[in-house]
Amino acid sequence: MAHELTDDEWAVWDAFYAMRRRLDRALELRLHTQSGVSAAEYEILVGLGRSADRRLRVRDIAEQIGWEKSRVSHQVTRMERRDLVRRSDCSTDGRGTWVELTADGRRAMLTATRGHTAAIGEYFVAALGSDAAALHSFSHRVLDAIGGDASPDAPTGRPAA
Repeated sequence: MAHELTDDEWAVWDAFYAMRRRLDRALELRLHTQSGVSAAEYEILVGLGRSADRRLRVRDIAEQIGWEKSRVSHQVTRMERRDLVRRSDCSTDGRGTWVELTADGRRAMLTATRGHTAAIGEYFVAALGSDAAALHSFSHRVLDAIGGDASPDAPTGRPAA
């Protein structure tokens, strides 16, 4: 039988959930306001910027950020229109394409990163204080508990316990 949550456990969950949602929203608003880049665009730009040759395949981007390939593909199409990325054929896979960071995309990523880093410092790191090690450990325990259940390839429906 599923574990019933106590009132205290619900209170902790509610506070965590509200914090996470508001933090995500505050970071997204700041990112877009300061750089004109959406959170979705930023995730893709950073992934490309961190890759060795500033390019990745759609499936690799999807795996990195936990999205379905079709969602990545639609987002890349929107980013192409803004000249942040471009697609090119993959010579080793006739069905595959590379998504490459353009010069405009690199500039947008660098500008966005400066503001995003400042916002993380202001909203998160400053409030975290001496609890960083505990949160780090807790985060890894949650990730371990989730395992592959949240991978892009995981089934969408799960039977009730």
